[in-house]
Amino acid sequence: MDDETKTKKPARSGSYSTRPQPVINLDALKARTRNLRPRRPAFRLSRTIVLLLPACLLFGFGGAFLGAWAENHGKINIGTSTAARQQYISNESQLIESIARNVGQSVVSVDVTGEDTSATDFFGFPFPQAQQTQAAGTGFIISADGIIVTNRHVVPAGTTSVSVTLADGTKYDNVQVLGRTSDSSPQDIAFLKINDLNGKTLTPVTLGDSSKVQVGDRVIAIGNALGQFQNTVTTGIISGYGRDVTAGDSSGLQTSESLTDLFQTDAAINEGNSGGPLVNINGEVIGVNTAVAANAQNIGFAQPVNDLKALISSVLSSGQLQQPYLGVRYVSLTNDIAHEFNLKVSRGAYVVSGDTEPAVVAGSPADKAGVKDHDVITKINNVTIDDKTSLTAALAKFKVGDKVNLTVVRDGKTITLHATIGSAPTN
Repeated sequence: MDDETKTKKPARSGSYSTRPQPVINLDALKARTRNLRPRRPAFRLSRTIVLLLPACLLFGFGGAFLGAWAENHGKINIGTSTAARQQYISNESQLIESIARNVGQSVVSVDVTGEDTSATDFFGFPFPQAQQTQAAGTGFIISADGIIVTNRHVVPAGTTSVSVTLADGTKYDNVQVLGRTSDSSPQDIAFLKINDLNGKTLTPVTLGDSSKVQVGDRVIAIGNALGQFQNTVTTGIISGYGRDVTAGDSSGLQTSESLTDLFQTDAAINEGNSGGPLVNINGEVIGVNTAVAANAQNIGFAQPVNDLKALISSVLSSGQLQQPYLGVRYVSLTNDIAHEFNLKVSRGAYVVSGDTEPAVVAGSPADKAGVKDHDVITKINNVTIDDKTSLTAALAKFKVGDKVNLTVVRDGKTITLHATIGSAPTN
């Protein structure tokens, strides 16, 4: 070994997990304290980042799966005989096998090498030179020419090289990070590009409509479990939607990030699956697996694909990531918050400032449109902001440059403002 100290840890040396989101302090919010400011992530590569998701095989699909199968493949009558039960299990297995085979060819393993300039030794002193780090995650192909979706925390700042391995074992080392969402963004997404396919044509996934997902829907996840078991297939259901969580490395040494509008799934989570697809029983990708609750059983989280379609469209059309941006600081309304502030509406994005952050960013699209502190944005065009669709999720349905109408409740009166969606700043 030369005089440069290098660390190379196995894929399972850490984890990426969620911590409980603090309960909103209404008094603190009313006083405009910083308690409700979205936490800005700043992931460091001071150790191997081992990525998550999803999940141990969930035994016993039960009657709910039968309903989904019947709807898509014709009615099945399960009797009480052993033969009938065996037929049901066979049908279930065939469906999972078909989805795993078709979608699995579009799932890739992502291996990342990076450098960390902030690492310290046992005594807390910084190393004289940058430390080498390694990570393993998952991604999925969205274009035949080699564009791949993964998580931002799979390829964080400091990444020096990326390689991907296809389901058939083909490995590509010349992989470019096209772009990643900003550290302050609640969307943990990055895009990769294989620069030379050597004549190979890739099979992209089919994107579904995540707005149609219901609690109880069956889902299948495919990913690089533990960073070494490629294309592991696991199953579960949608346990909830519209979840907001704070996610970070389980070591607690890395800055956390705030993620919003997530699907909750009961799939048990495996390290190494971050960035992999969450798939419905039609074989369509409806989410991107991102995080897991570390101190709970069977609570994992995925970003709905509809929240990402504008980003995907911008990358496919221009080869660059352009993230829709309005420029407001807000709190998603609940009945309690609406009552506390004596608001006329109980759902929407309540625009509010903090101690050091303004409610509306100066010079932003919202500022130019005339949005003010204490406004409640209830719609962007015909997209209603409610329990299931946050302002971030609604904004993600539009492209940079789109002209939109903002429905705003101000002092109890509903007004319409006109804005042009901007591109999110890099910081």
